[in-house]
Amino acid sequence: MPVIPTVAASVFKESVRDKVLYNLVLFAILLIGASVLIGQLTAGQDVKIIKDLGLAATSVFGLFMAVFIGVGLVWKEIERRSIYSLLAKPISRQAFILGKYLGLVLTLAVNLAVMALALFAVLGVMAWTTAPEVARSWQTPAVDPALLIAVGLILLQLMLVTAIALFFSTFSSPFLSAALTFGFYVIGHFSAGLRDFHRVVDSPGIVWLARALYYLLPNLAPFDVKAQVVHGQAVAAGDVLLVSAYALVYITMLLVASIWIFSRKDFK
Repeated sequence: MPVIPTVAASVFKESVRDKVLYNLVLFAILLIGASVLIGQLTAGQDVKIIKDLGLAATSVFGLFMAVFIGVGLVWKEIERRSIYSLLAKPISRQAFILGKYLGLVLTLAVNLAVMALALFAVLGVMAWTTAPEVARSWQTPAVDPALLIAVGLILLQLMLVTAIALFFSTFSSPFLSAALTFGFYVIGHFSAGLRDFHRVVDSPGIVWLARALYYLLPNLAPFDVKAQVVHGQAVAAGDVLLVSAYALVYITMLLVASIWIFSRKDFK
């Protein structure tokens, strides 16, 4: 069996056995269900609230999975000293990193699918139990296929966050890696402000630094189309393709950097 799929399968099995992972999925599903009760408080807006909270829960709990599992992918092997036996086998360090990353991506994809199914189930029940005259007032159908676009972009964003977490885990502790990853996640959603820094600062040096950081740091804002989908606004296919290409390029660069750092580690 090829090495990379073997490592990926091992990561997937280990992640699935993790009780924290089950708790995160359970909480996400409960939150999606609770959104039905919250939606009843606002007449005529219940479907929007359920969709919005459901997608937000999927994104937030997926983020916690990506960070808290991702930062320990490499560190656990070093801490348990199992890295020595692994690298003694015919497993290259490149295959080790790629396998770890793909295993976590598979875990995220499966769990996001579970949460998406839970959201569609809630919306399906709601559409089935709602009077036709009320359903006609909705901007979009309850079970809207456009929700899959939002879920797909959430997965792409989490794949990028996972690559960031893995990158930091190759040279820092889990706590520091988690802090840095969360920091990059927050900055990534507000990085547009760096582009417009010249409007509030007169110093050319600071403006140049802010512009450099804008292009260097990940821009995560375009991955968030929840508001557009919930309010029935079309998401352009060209935008989805552009964001997907951006994610794949950035992920590739992070994985190359992770492999380069990890290949130079001395475990003796």
